[in-house]
Amino acid sequence: MPTLYTVIRRPLITEKGMGVKETQNTLVFEVAEKATKTEVKQAVESLFKVKVDAVRTAIVEGKERRRGKFAGYRPDWKKAYVKLKAGEKMPEYLDSL
Repeated sequence: MPTLYTVIRRPLITEKGMGVKETQNTLVFEVAEKATKTEVKQAVESLFKVKVDAVRTAIVEGKERRRGKFAGYRPDWKKAYVKLKAGEKMPEYLDSL
């Protein structure tokens, strides 16, 4: 992966993600499907200037969506849970909410 922004696509701002952020010191991101855990770790460390303890990834399967009689599937995508080391300050990318 050549740049940080091709590895990390966007932060996932969901109710579950915010709960994990507050209780377990973990950030949740949508990442590129071919990104490895090492690439995600390096991208988060250089982008937010924090130390990463562990990275867990999951591939989310796309759901079926219908528009009248026509049916199709949303694309599959990859999610990463990035746990920060103890004592690290959480980056605030939700200031506007």
